[in-house]
Formats: sequence, structure tokens, C-alpha cells
Amino acid sequence: MTKPVFGYRTTALDVVADVDLTGKNAIVTGGYSGIGYETVNALATAGAMVTIAGRDMTRAAEAATKINDQQLRGAVSTAMLDLGSLESVKSFATKYAGNHESLDILINNAAVMASPKAFTTDGFELQFGTNHLGHYALTRLLLPGLLASGGARVVCLSSTGHMISPVIFEDINFEHRDYDPWASYGQAKSANSLTAVALQSMYGTEGLEAFAVHPGGIMTALQRHMSKDDIESRGWVDAEGNVNEQFKTVAEGASTSTWAATSPQLTGKGGVYLEDCGFAEVCESRPQIPKGVISYAVDKTAADRLWKVSEQMIEAKIPGYFSGGH
Repeated sequence: MTKPVFGYRTTALDVVADVDLTGKNAIVTGGYSGIGYETVNALATAGAMVTIAGRDMTRAAEAATKINDQQLRGAVSTAMLDLGSLESVKSFATKYAGNHESLDILINNAAVMASPKAFTTDGFELQFGTNHLGHYALTRLLLPGLLASGGARVVCLSSTGHMISPVIFEDINFEHRDYDPWASYGQAKSANSLTAVALQSMYGTEGLEAFAVHPGGIMTALQRHMSKDDIESRGWVDAEGNVNEQFKTVAEGASTSTWAATSPQLTGKGGVYLEDCGFAEVCESRPQIPKGVISYAVDKTAADRLWKVSEQMIEAKIPGYFSGGH
């Protein structure tokens, strides 16, 4: 039987057509909207027990009900998680570990993009604090369950936005430079990619595999902080509001995350950056057409540094936060 060929227009349901996730546990952050919802739907279709982790419990419950009403092989539950609060992250992880012996799939999907300057509950710049530090803390706290799986996948959603900026270690929180919402977003998306590299380096020999993913251009609620003029000027929509035909549908945008989380083709290939259900080409500078991954976002030295710096930033706010963990 010929293996299906996946690519730019593949949907999340295409990816799981021949995948059986019966008995597998999964978490998708921000899984009640956009590509997160489509990812949850695909994993449940394949038989997984999926937890939607997010801030808006009303929307999470509505999404879970909508998926569960399809009477799929898997099922969806919800749990409160605010990635902008280290206390909330720890509470979620503690409760999840108390109810599940292992975790097979963690998809770090939730994000804020190009937001005005703001800070998390713990005082971190909002985009880095939410998109990276919140997910970093969550992943570390869930590591015992991931390692207990014996073959877990962690998927870190990055973006071509990483091409805007590497992690500026000397001034992560924009204390000594003017705040730029896109530079902030780019730094956070580079950090997401580096997290996958660090995880693979540290825990790959213990059965865990981590992947960074660019989902593609999709119009979702992620653009909520952008003005109509800004969106039009970038060519994402025209004056009538029609979405650029090169953009993916939301179902297509969820395909690479789902592929990273489930494909047997990726076994033993963790630590890489994926796009369009394939391997991204590493480049040294930003290409004219944003595609692939810039080397600084998959650099092992930078990944190791980010892991340590992230720990230090969190422990400085809450001493002993990771005590007894990984």
C-alpha cells in the first residue's frame, strides 16, 4: 500500500486517516479555537483522550461538546490553564499528573501575537512570557508523565515570525530597547523552536521526541491585536476582506502539528523544524519568500542557553518552582 503524500493543502483529518491513538493521552493548549480546535478534533477522531487546556472555560466547554457530540473514538475534556500565570501552570500540571499516569502528546499551541506592550501575572513581557515561558514551565512540569509514556511527542508551535528576531538574551523583557510587537513575537517564536531542540537534546534518549512546527499562514483570532489596515498592507486580505488565496484553511493549518504528533515517519527524527507536513530547510538569513527556518532558531548552543535562562527567570520569581522536577 502506497504511503499518502502530505503537503501544503493536507488537512489534520487527512493526517490521522490511518492513525490509531486509542489509549493515548494528549493535551492541546488553546485547543478551543483556530488550529488548536482542528488539532483536538483530529486527535480525538484517531482515538486519543484529549484535554483542551486554556483560559476561557466557556469556549473550551463548547468546543469539547461540539467534538464529543460526533461520538468519535476518542473523547475531549477541558482544564483551566493560564499560560501567563506560573501559578496557574503549576496548578494545571499538578492536577493533570494526579489524574493521568502518563502523557503521550503535548501540543504547545496557544499564543498571542503582536500585542501591545504588557506583562504576565509574574512580570514577564507578555509575548515571551506567555508563548515561551508558560509553555516551557508547563512542559517541564509534565516531563515525568511524558517520560513515563515511553514514546511521547512534544510539539512546539513556532512561525515564520521567528525570522523577525532571534532571542535577544541581553534584553528579553525589552527593558533597554524600545518595545516592538513584532520583534517580541519573533523572539518568542524563535524561543518556541529552540525549546524543541533543547528537549530533544536532553530527553531524546529517554524516548521523548520534540518538534518545532510552522503551521502556515492562516487567518484566525491570532490576528486580533492587528488593525485592519495592517492586515491589508501585508496582503493577507484585500479591501473587501477576502483572505489571500495562498493562505491555508484552519484545517490545513492544523495538519503539520497533527503530523508531528502522530506520524510514524518521524520516529527517531526529533529536534527538527517542520512545515507543510515535511522537513524545513535551514537557512542562514531570512529568504525573500519566508520559508524554512533560520539557523539561530535551531542552534543547539542557543537552545541550551535558553533552557537555563528560562529556568533562572522563573526561579527568580518563584524560588523552588521546579524543585523535585526535571
